[in-house]
Amino acid sequence: MDLSFSFFWQQLTTSPALMITVFLTLCVIFVNGWTDAPNAIATCVSTRSMDVDLAIIMAAIFNFLGVLVMTMINSTVAMTISNMVNFHGSSDALVALCAALFAIVVWAVMAWYFGIPTSESHALIAGLSGAAIALQGGLSGINGSEWIKVIYGLGLSTLLGFFSGYGTCKAVSWLFRNQDRRKTDGFFKYAQIGSAAAMAFMHGAQDGQKFMGVLILGIFLVNGTEMGGGVALPVWMMLLCSVVMGVGTSIGGKKIIKSVGMDMVRLEKYQGFSADLAAAFCLLLSSLFGIPVSTTHTKTTAIMGVGAVKRLSAINFKVVKDMVLTWFLTFPGCGLIGFLMAKLFMIIF
Repeated sequence: MDLSFSFFWQQLTTSPALMITVFLTLCVIFVNGWTDAPNAIATCVSTRSMDVDLAIIMAAIFNFLGVLVMTMINSTVAMTISNMVNFHGSSDALVALCAALFAIVVWAVMAWYFGIPTSESHALIAGLSGAAIALQGGLSGINGSEWIKVIYGLGLSTLLGFFSGYGTCKAVSWLFRNQDRRKTDGFFKYAQIGSAAAMAFMHGAQDGQKFMGVLILGIFLVNGTEMGGGVALPVWMMLLCSVVMGVGTSIGGKKIIKSVGMDMVRLEKYQGFSADLAAAFCLLLSSLFGIPVSTTHTKTTAIMGVGAVKRLSAINFKVVKDMVLTWFLTFPGCGLIGFLMAKLFMIIF
């Protein structure tokens, strides 16, 4: 199927259904910039290694590079998202997809309002699953072999994130144990900018692919064709996703930066560097194996691991409790909203 920008634009201007689908997808990407993208730069801003506005620009650039480079290496994350639900075989498929996207936006805005960094990845998966169940009238709307990768990703992002953060911070502390603190602060200020760039790169590699998978799914549904196994993701789509994500971060990201980088654990520069490096490594590992993981889970658990190096009391468990509660509510909550919205949209439209 032709995925060139000229063909896409021609279809967009002649198909109201595709216009609505693309608009809702971009809304989801935009709120991802609110809720997920700030995690990549939260620590370097909170430790004053980088000004927030410059950090947002850097995040937008490396989000795009992450999408571009990792998609060329391995685009299975995008294909996993596209193939994990069954939206085919019904005239209401596009309506159900739009309902799922609407549910994700509602859930994300609610989480942003309370300043809680909910997982947009899990909201996306839950909303799509709920709508697919409503469309197919049962669990036949779920592709179990692809969905199980989400369970793997949940465990990977939580456990590996925490222990990678703990281990990286331990190693950095040991390596620089005899160094003058003032000199190491200067080094880690710039090192953390580099690690934050790596984190933003890997955020684009993971989340950028997920949302492009949804956008491609919508395009295929509009044209009434089945998804193929080897779809090449176009550069214009990568650029569009990263720019919209960057705009969302610049508008609403500061609230999440405060929750993740300042309220949960008070970090020094070497700790911020350790958290970013550990989280970026976990995301790289997941992307290479094509496992869709939550960038929010990975980064926040890495920060917890870093905080636990000194003492567990360094972690603000009230903030952690709010985050964990939101994570556990995301699957049933966003899934139910997706299900109900799909039923409602299919009745109305």
